[in-house]
Amino acid sequence: MIATSGHLEELRQRLLVSFGAVFLFGAVSYFFAEEIARLFMTPLFLASPNLVKLVYTNLTEAFITYLKLSLLIGIIFSVPVLLYELWMFVAPGLHANEKKIVIAVVFWATLLFAAGAVFAFFVVLPRALHFFMGFSNPQLTPLPKLGGYLTFVARTSLAFGLAFEIPFLMVAAAKVGWVKRNYFSIKRKYAYLVMLLFSILLGAGDLMAAILLCLPLFALYESGIIIIRLFTREPDKEKAGSNDP
Repeated sequence: MIATSGHLEELRQRLLVSFGAVFLFGAVSYFFAEEIARLFMTPLFLASPNLVKLVYTNLTEAFITYLKLSLLIGIIFSVPVLLYELWMFVAPGLHANEKKIVIAVVFWATLLFAAGAVFAFFVVLPRALHFFMGFSNPQLTPLPKLGGYLTFVARTSLAFGLAFEIPFLMVAAAKVGWVKRNYFSIKRKYAYLVMLLFSILLGAGDLMAAILLCLPLFALYESGIIIIRLFTREPDKEKAGSNDP
């Protein structure tokens, strides 16, 4: 009971630190919300050169949109802190030599997240926006709303950043004991199906875009399986090792 209480207290502390980081980065981001919004509008204007501005139809829409955008940016920039807190929370289930690699783990996990966000912004969004804006014709004029568009860009970047964390999350789940060592190998075909459907959905009907989306996800999934095999041992081997004098 005492151990459980201590575990819950540690979880509470790490959640407080995580929320604090999101709030801090979100507050700072709000002061640059207009500049961030301009940056996010770039892919849309490139996809539709005739479009020169966005619109908002409610008096509070711009303000609320900037708040939401700041929160999402706060989450994105808080990723290193969130990953560190997550890794340290599962640290009791790790071996002593594995605890020492926390800096390397956080670094590579953060790099994966950044790669996913950049991939979304420079590869996925241009193709998706080009497809959606392609429905424009003399009788149909697109008028993207500020709130809907900026939220779409931020959420897409965040989603791909998290998707690129697949290896990190797989290893963490295996080390904590939430899944068995061979779980992801057994469920490979189902995972591939989910990733394929996800890629087709975000590819917006573009076959090449769907391929560009799903191949990195497949590679990340396989790399997660390989890393699990390298950093975990079979239960019988662990027991045998613990019985050695």
